Amino acid sequence: MEKYFTYILYSPVFDKIYIGYTSNLNQRLDSHNHPDNKGWTKKFRPWVMVYHEEFYSKKEAMKREKELKSANGREYAWNMVRSRYPVL
Repeated sequence: MEKYFTYILYSPVFDKIYIGYTSNLNQRLDSHNHPDNKGWTKKFRPWVMVYHEEFYSKKEAMKREKELKSANGREYAWNMVRSRYPVL
């Protein structure tokens, strides 16, 4: 059975977060950090994975991604980041 993940990435250099979902966490992190990446995350490399959740359906992972992209979800995401990278 394929698993899906919702994840939070953090760019310590630019103090940015990115929230997404995938079926392959390691590959997805590599793609965000790869020099050939042409998406939004290209500008803010390097990215580190600060949090992820596992789901058994794509639909659940997409739903959680949407929740994390809401105002309350972004607050939760930033709290995850700040617990690992305290503001100096």
